[in-house]
Parts: sequence; structure tokens; C-alpha cells
Amino acid sequence: MNYPLYIARKLSLGNGGNKMSPAVTVAIIAIAISVGVMIASIAIVLGFKREIRDKVVGFNAHISLYRMPINEEDDNLITITPFLKETFDSFPFITEYYEQAAIPAILKTSEDFKGVYLRGLKGEKPTQYLTANLEEGEMPDFSDEDEKNKILISRIAANQLKLNVGESIETYFISDDIRVRKLEIAGIFNSHFDQYDDVLIFGGMPLVKQLGNLNDNTGTYIMIQTDNFDKVPDYTLELQQRMNEAIAYGETEAYYRTDNVLNQGRGFFSWLSLLDTNVVVIIILMMIVGCVTLVSGMLIIILERKKFIGLMRALGASTTKIRNVFVYLAVKIAFIGILIGDFAIIILLYFQQKYHFLQLDADSYYIDFVPVYLPGWTVIALNAGVLLVTYIVLVLPSRFVGKISPADSMLRND
Repeated sequence: MNYPLYIARKLSLGNGGNKMSPAVTVAIIAIAISVGVMIASIAIVLGFKREIRDKVVGFNAHISLYRMPINEEDDNLITITPFLKETFDSFPFITEYYEQAAIPAILKTSEDFKGVYLRGLKGEKPTQYLTANLEEGEMPDFSDEDEKNKILISRIAANQLKLNVGESIETYFISDDIRVRKLEIAGIFNSHFDQYDDVLIFGGMPLVKQLGNLNDNTGTYIMIQTDNFDKVPDYTLELQQRMNEAIAYGETEAYYRTDNVLNQGRGFFSWLSLLDTNVVVIIILMMIVGCVTLVSGMLIIILERKKFIGLMRALGASTTKIRNVFVYLAVKIAFIGILIGDFAIIILLYFQQKYHFLQLDADSYYIDFVPVYLPGWTVIALNAGVLLVTYIVLVLPSRFVGKISPADSMLRND
């Protein structure tokens, strides 16, 4: 029987009576705060990563496929040929693919003008993304003939040109000749990504192809969605190798180049990688604070229980067994602090996720609230790590038990 563990479970955390010792209270509070801060930092970083990733993916597919011009007279338009369709369908990780087209345009009012790209809206994810980021208006049904001349513009463009939902604006398209089309503003979106919002407006794909003189299944590049964002680099390499093999074996005469969202949004993802370092620093600091407080509390508990130590040694308990009692007791304190910290921070994160009461400057952080995302495994892993570190750290100060004389501890009255 592991009687040190049994005694630690039954031993009171107070110094007589039911009142908890101040040292124990401080240790529990320190552990709870440390665990709470660590969980919050992880949840916020994971939240930022998910939100920024979704924003970048909202404007860019997981993988983009481009056709490379063979000579100066050749263009870079790409068509979903039978070869490409067969290739895409042969890869199980490709969940969706479609041609994408964007043409330069000029939005002009009586007072001002703005150069943009009119991008055709196609695909489930981009449509859902823009719908989620609409501030005014609604998503048009571009398949409806009555709504084919409707567009979505950004909040930046709307403010600069003083436009509102329902208004029409003259739009100039410059290709082989200049075309003018009056387009109606169906909605205003705001992703807080100025790099995209400042240059993109969205319309139906039939409208873009008509204005750009593009055929069916033809676009400026092909957008490809996959089943796993984390494997996008591997998927990109695999698809590029297949394109290279097709050229080598004469299966196609066109040269294709692949790119992915990680490269297209490299600046954003590099910024997010810096946050990982901050989290590591916070976890280390909070772990040190919790362990130092817990070690101090353990030493105070040992001093308060000199008579107990003397009695145990008089009964024949070894120093190692007595040390284990206090190690288990300190782990018990840490466990209580972890439970309190988990409960408090999870409740706080839940309300933040639901109500967004903690706000941010969107111009600096690309998001107007503090995002949180907390998978269950992170809480379990963090709690297990805290308990393990706590146990290892407490082994050394528990040696103080061996310096207490049984005779002195039994004879003292204080």
C-alpha cells in the first residue's frame, strides 16, 4: 500500500482546525492565476491563428494553379482542360476547384475615382467568407439574371467614394477597348485586411467573364481547396510534381506553376509565428511563479508539521516516505489551484468568444476583438505538464524533512 499517498490525501491543508493555512491559500491562488494566464495565452494565440488564417484563405485558395506563357505572344489565361480535370479528380485531398478571374476596373463618381480589381465570386468558401464579413446589404444571387450587375465593395471603397448600398456607380473596364457599365452596390464588406479590401470588389463570374472576353472554364488562375490546411505545403509540392511529369511525358503542352496561401500570406503568417515565442515566454514565467510560490508554501507546511514529522519517524517511517507525503500534499495543492484556474479562465474565454467584450484596434491587429480558440487537448496537456513539473520541482525542497530531528520535534511545545 502507498501509505504516503493515503496520508497526504487525508492530511488537512490547515494548521489545526478546518481553516486553511495562509501559505496554502497563497499557493493555490498563485497556481490558479498561473494556469489561467497560460491557458488564456494559448487560447488567444490559437484564436489569432485561426482568424488570420481564415481571412487569408477567404481571399486566396489553399493552392493556386497558373499557366505560364510560352512566348511573348501567349497569354496567361488558364482553362480547365480534360487533362487538368482528370488530374484534380485523381487527388483525394482536392475537395473543390474552379477557375478564377479578375479584371482591372475604375470606380468613378462625380467627385472621385478609385482603381480596383473586379473579381468573380465563385466557390463555397469565398462566398461564406464575404457573407460573414458583410456590414451592410446582402449577398446577391449572381445566378439570377436580374442581379448580374450587382457587386460587393469594401468599406474602404465605400468611405472613399461616399457610396451606400443600393446606389449605382459607373465602372470603367480597360482591356482592348474601354467599356463602361453601371453596377449596383448590393453590399459592403469589411474584412479589416486593408491589403485586400483596398483593391478588390466582387461580382458574379458571368459578368467578369463577359467584360474580360473569357470563355467558360477559362480564368486567370485556378483556385484549389484541400481537405487539410496543415498539409498544404505537401499537397502543393505533390501537385507541382504531377504537372512537371505531365510536361516530361508529353501529356500536356502547357506549363503550369503552383502557389499556395502560405506564400501569398507570408507576411501575416510570419507575424503569427512571432506570437508563438511570446507564448513560450509567458508559460515559462508563469511556471516559475507557480513553482516558487508552491515551494515556499511547502516549506511553511513542513515547518508547521514538525510534530507530525517526529511522530512518523518515531513510528519507523523512513525519511523518503515522509518526504513523499509532503510532495503529494503539495501536488494536491497544485491540483486544487489547477482546477480553480481552469474553471475561471474557461468561463471567461467562453463569454469572450460569445460576446467579444474585449476589443482590439482592427487597424493594428486586423481583427476588432480578441479571438479565442481552445481545443480540449491543450487544457489536458497543459494541466498534465504543470503537475509533472510541480512534482519534479518539489522533490528537492522535500529533502528539508530529513534535517528535522525527531527528538526536537516531539519535545517542542510551539
